[in-house]
Amino acid sequence: MFSGIVETTAQIVDSREVRDVVQIHIARPSTFDDLKIGDSIAVNGICLTLEKFDSSQMQFALGQETLRVTGWSASSVLNRAVNLERSLRLQDRIHGHLVTGHVDAKGKVVEVERFEQTQIMRIEFPKNFAPFIWSKGSVALNGVSLTINQVDASTLTVGLIPETLKRTNLGELKVGDSINLEIDNMARGLVNFARVQQESL
Repeated sequence: MFSGIVETTAQIVDSREVRDVVQIHIARPSTFDDLKIGDSIAVNGICLTLEKFDSSQMQFALGQETLRVTGWSASSVLNRAVNLERSLRLQDRIHGHLVTGHVDAKGKVVEVERFEQTQIMRIEFPKNFAPFIWSKGSVALNGVSLTINQVDASTLTVGLIPETLKRTNLGELKVGDSINLEIDNMARGLVNFARVQQESL
């Protein structure tokens, strides 16, 4: 479980197909000084299991479901800067919202408005996710917990403050880029509850 408050970014320095997975190596941030094999780390919002690490790199495997949902491949992720967050510890403050790291879909950046220190970004999402997305609700984009400012049938708008732009890779995105999207798990539960109640009538 994660908070959606990204700790840092790092580069995917190696990626390769190994049978039915894509194996990636990410540069290890100096602040990640408490790693253990099997740790869960959110990589652009995807909960991945740490397979190996040394002083300079961390190794993960991307399974078939991750590759399907994100559209990633060995060639497309190489040299990409990704957002990183280690999993929450009990008794930590939760500054964002609870993020599972189970990405639901790909979104697409359709508009970026840049100001002196901030940005407004509009994201297109699959229309079947509309029931889970509303103004002032929460969403995780590339693993970053954000408040939805505005929403219509197929797009949502978020505001990026200076700290978010400094700490994450969202400021590097441009129109046409894809982005990992995870809906708020509480929204998912509420919508599912309402659906089950309706079906039982």
